[in-house]
Amino acid sequence: MINVKKFKSNTIGGILISLVAACGIIVLLGILYFYAYLPNVTNHGETITVPNIEGKNIKEVEVFLAKHDLRYEVNDSSYSEQYPPLTVLKQYPRAGSKVKENRKIYVSINRLDPPSLPLPNLVDGSLINADAVLRGSELKRGRIELRSSPFLNLVLDMKYKGRSIAAGVRVPKGAVIDLVVGDGGNPGGTMPDLSNLSMEDAKVVIFGDNLSIGTVTLVGDTLGAGPVILKQKPEGGETFRVGDVVDLWVGKPGTTVEEEENH
Repeated sequence: MINVKKFKSNTIGGILISLVAACGIIVLLGILYFYAYLPNVTNHGETITVPNIEGKNIKEVEVFLAKHDLRYEVNDSSYSEQYPPLTVLKQYPRAGSKVKENRKIYVSINRLDPPSLPLPNLVDGSLINADAVLRGSELKRGRIELRSSPFLNLVLDMKYKGRSIAAGVRVPKGAVIDLVVGDGGNPGGTMPDLSNLSMEDAKVVIFGDNLSIGTVTLVGDTLGAGPVILKQKPEGGETFRVGDVVDLWVGKPGTTVEEEENH
């Protein structure tokens, strides 16, 4: 055995023993820190499943995540008309991911107001062209208002919220634009009877008479046998004007249109 007493602290042997002892203590403390203390403090090996917060209002998110030992931070915003304002549209990490507690979840929220865009010029163009341009601009076509004109379905004016609006004025994305179009000097005619026609055949008749399709209501199970027109409004035989809207009820042949569906 090494006789430690033989080595004084000011001798080379004593200094070496002191260094070895110090190194041993440091190594021991390191082992205890990394394999005992640190795992205990950081919950080593323990994870939390990220909940789904998409579709939740941002006011709910903080309380909801706190219950799951998580936090959040808004890092982006965009707009979707399918969700209310200040709703979470996306999250990262995704729902179902495994993370440590107190992890920050980054979210993208729905803006309060939709982005705006300049209204394209539809005047002096055809109704068909106006439909295509509005769809391409992420706008919606609203009511069709007829005005006496020798030119059938020529766009004469554009309206937003009941008032005429000029091309280039900025409107919210998804805005509904009403169109004033020429009646072609044709006051209209007698509404065709669409009963038992397929939807495709009905479209040919409707568009051929310069009418528009309004609300289409599916009645019962429409799978299997080809669905047909069960009811229409205005009904066949009534007087119509060019550009009028026809509402349709569609279902399997022989299906009864219930009273609540017949609005």
